[in-house]
Amino acid sequence: PCPRRCRKGRFSFLPGRRETVWAHVNNSNCTSDNKISQVIFPLLYTILFLVGIIMNSLAMWVFFKISSKSNFIIFLKNTVISDFLMILTFPFKILSDAKLVSWVLRGFVCQVTQVVFYFTMYISILFLGLITVDRYQKATSPFRTSTPRSLLGAKILSTAIWISMFTLSLPNMVLTNKKKTPKSVKKCAFLKSEFGLVWHEIVNYICQLIFWVNLAVIVVCYILISKELYKSYKRTRCTGKASQKTVNLKVFIIIAVFFICFVPFHFTRIPYTLSQTRDVFECSAQNTLFYLKESTLWLTSLNACLDPFIYFFLCKSFRKSLIDMMCKHTASSELGARMKEQNEGDDTDETPL
Repeated sequence: PCPRRCRKGRFSFLPGRRETVWAHVNNSNCTSDNKISQVIFPLLYTILFLVGIIMNSLAMWVFFKISSKSNFIIFLKNTVISDFLMILTFPFKILSDAKLVSWVLRGFVCQVTQVVFYFTMYISILFLGLITVDRYQKATSPFRTSTPRSLLGAKILSTAIWISMFTLSLPNMVLTNKKKTPKSVKKCAFLKSEFGLVWHEIVNYICQLIFWVNLAVIVVCYILISKELYKSYKRTRCTGKASQKTVNLKVFIIIAVFFICFVPFHFTRIPYTLSQTRDVFECSAQNTLFYLKESTLWLTSLNACLDPFIYFFLCKSFRKSLIDMMCKHTASSELGARMKEQNEGDDTDETPL
């Protein structure tokens, strides 16, 4: 049995053992409020899943009717794929957190679907950064058109992002390899090997770097875009082209989505990860960090429902295709209703001579 001094987390008395091992022991008895984790969060994710699956299915249907004629559309197509994959992980999290199925599913969530969730999150962050750079180039060179060479470069860059993030994420699946039991699946960190915990921490710092670099790129690009819009405003102030100024402001939807969805989570993730891999927080602090992490993680999931607004407001091809599709559907529905009325009316008419 573990001596009293090691149960208190004093690692200096245990030479040759990593702090992360004793973090497992010390954190195993720290549990959170079941009502919040089993009822409220599953309900919130259910709402996101229902809204997100409809919006992103429609977005995918529209996008793959549009040719990849610009870097912007290529990046948007990759974003919608990423969002759709993220949404497909929600049912597993809902069922696992609500404890509506066997504890075995929780092990699958820790090993597979949770990794896919974070994998797609950072892909979305990277593509939002690229979309912002593209919008800056559009603001400074509005008449610039994409060349076959630039389209090929955008496709290669997109493929490289998917491969790099998959390579970074795969070890988190492989190293979550400890025996799954009803007790060990309570926290995903309990299923990771010793090196798995180290790799998890390394990946966390790499992902933090991805986020902060993209945040810096987005902020700088929007400062430059704001300058361009102000110059445009000064030029058109005396001509009364107010509609043009209003349309230009739609580009700020990207930075709004980024700050709402991703910034809160990344201020929470590092201390939460430390609470999972090192014994540096009391149980009450661990629970507080858990609720903060889950709340801000829900905001990151909200990104999958907000991205379709980016597609609609900033992509003319998407907006035109969606409106045309809805008009055709409405027209065909009205035609069908008229034909039905006529057919119903024919049954009451006298048979002509």
